[in-house]
Amino acid sequence: MLMERKENHNQAGCQNEYGALERVLVCPPAFMKIEEAINETQKHFLKDNIDREKAMEQHRLFIQLLHEHGADVAQLPPLAVYPEQVFTRDIGFTIGDTVFISTMGTEMRSGEDNILKEWLQESKLKFEKIKSPSIEGGDVIADGKRVWVGISSRTTEEAVDELRSKLPGHDIISVPFDSQYLHLDCLFNIISPEEALIYRPAFSEEMIEKFEAHYELIDVTDEEQFTMGPNVLAIGQDKIISLPVNQDINKKLRRAGYDVIECDISEIIKSGGSFRCCTLPVNRS
Repeated sequence: MLMERKENHNQAGCQNEYGALERVLVCPPAFMKIEEAINETQKHFLKDNIDREKAMEQHRLFIQLLHEHGADVAQLPPLAVYPEQVFTRDIGFTIGDTVFISTMGTEMRSGEDNILKEWLQESKLKFEKIKSPSIEGGDVIADGKRVWVGISSRTTEEAVDELRSKLPGHDIISVPFDSQYLHLDCLFNIISPEEALIYRPAFSEEMIEKFEAHYELIDVTDEEQFTMGPNVLAIGQDKIISLPVNQDINKKLRRAGYDVIECDISEIIKSGGSFRCCTLPVNRS
C-alpha cells in the first residue's frame, strides 16, 4: 500500500479535510518569533515570545507522529526572513489534483509563496497561482465539491471570485466572520462528512444556519478557542490530532467516537496557529 501511494506522488490529490493523510508539507520553526502581534494570542504572548528550541522539539515530535500514522512528510527550508513560516497551511491549499498558491495578505509573509512554488516545480506537481490580493489557506476549508472560504483581513472577495473562476464545478461559499480573528480555521473545521467544530460567537446566526444545513456542529468554548481548539488535524480513520490543553473539545470528540491523539505544540500556538495551521496536505485518500 505504501509503495502504491508513493508511485502516485507525481500527482496531488485532496478532496476534503479528513481523508487519510498521505503526503503533507511542513516547515520547522527554526526562526519563529512574534514580531508583530496580529491576533489576540500573539498579543498575549508578545512579551514572553517564543522559545525556539522548545518549539523545534515539539515540531519534531509532531512530524514523528505524522510519520507513525503513515504520512510522507516533506519539509520546506526555513529562512530567517520568515518568522511565521511554520504555518505552511497559509501559503497554499490543495483542491482535487491542483495545489493553489496563495497571495499572502501581509508583507511579513510575502515571498513564502515563492518557496512553495519552487517546491511544487521540483516535485512536478500541478499548481495554479491565485493572483488577486489576497487569499490564505487558513481561510479555505474544502469538503468535496463544497468549499468554505473565510472573508478575513487576509482573504478578500476578489480572490474568492478568482478561485470560483478556476473551480467552476465547485460550490465556493464565502464565510464572513468576526474580524478580531485571523483565519476561518481558528473558528471552524470540518472533521468528517457529518461533523465540524465551531466557535459560534464568531459567526452570524445566518452563517451558523448554513453550517448546520450540512454538519452536526461540535462547540468549542471561549477558553479553548484561545488555545486553538478548532485547529485540530484530522488524519483519516476518525483519528484527530489535538492539543492536550483542550480537554473539553477532546472529551467531546472522544464521546463522538473519534480517536483523539494528543500532542503538545503549546510553544508554537503562542503565535496563533495549531496543527491545521502547521500542515499543508498535498495528498489524502
